[in-house]
Amino acid sequence: MLFLEQLLNGVQLGMMLFLMAAGLTLIFGIMHLINLAHGSLYMVGAYVTATVSLASDSFALGLVGGCLATAACGVLIEMLAMRHLYHRDHLDQVLATFGIILTANEATKMIFGPQALFLNPPAWLSTTVNILPETPYPAYRLFVIVAGIVVALFLRHLITHTRIGMLIRAGATHREMVTALGFNISLLFTLVFALGAALAGLAGGLAGPLLAIEVGMGEQILILTFVVIIIGGIGSVKGALVAGLLVGVVDTLSRAFLPTVLKTTLPAASADALAGSVSSMAIYILMAVVLVVRPQGLYNAYGT
Repeated sequence: MLFLEQLLNGVQLGMMLFLMAAGLTLIFGIMHLINLAHGSLYMVGAYVTATVSLASDSFALGLVGGCLATAACGVLIEMLAMRHLYHRDHLDQVLATFGIILTANEATKMIFGPQALFLNPPAWLSTTVNILPETPYPAYRLFVIVAGIVVALFLRHLITHTRIGMLIRAGATHREMVTALGFNISLLFTLVFALGAALAGLAGGLAGPLLAIEVGMGEQILILTFVVIIIGGIGSVKGALVAGLLVGVVDTLSRAFLPTVLKTTLPAASADALAGSVSSMAIYILMAVVLVVRPQGLYNAYGT
């Protein structure tokens, strides 16, 4: 049942990428803003979640604290920096948000220290679940998958069945008309940025028990997040979900099984070296194939 375990690992990674990509694709789709600092919010969420969890002995409280802290950071970043970049070209946005990355990394060192933090899953999620007879799987990883599904359903309802979702969709394509109708587009942008930041913080908090929490951890996942957005389609939450799952499964299965497949035809040393290189490129090959077939990505913004 190794294949099933690795498949679930890929789905779990895909859900983490979806949580990151959903907020970032909303920000890019509505504000047309390239935000490289999204990974820094992921890092802040991980640090705050770990700190609050260890201090209160409550992982749930830590997740809430991490989401609230990153949402507040998102509001501050949007008000102090981002709203001055909406009408600037993408190069200015890249340079400004890269500066935020450097500032966030140094501020994190000053507040939390340079050493890595480690967070164990809560006791009620430190067990295993038999997904099939004699096939145990960590309960915490299943919890991450369920959390991703819940967030996906929440975002679908928010965007398609609520008034603020209607404004989000309208603001993405007809912001002047939304303003002319008397709605505060600046406040809408701030709320969307805060939502995206909170989702990044949630992803960071959920990653805490799986990874070492360290300065710069946001940059590692940011590249994968952009790959997910490009494959899924800019501005599409549904696309972020589907692409996140595709990227997570392809990356995990290629790393797990490609060495074994290549060893059937190549010497072990050559197979391991080639498998390492090819598996690292697998998601980029997937992105290239998708862009050849559908240059706009799998889904259109807020549509199918």
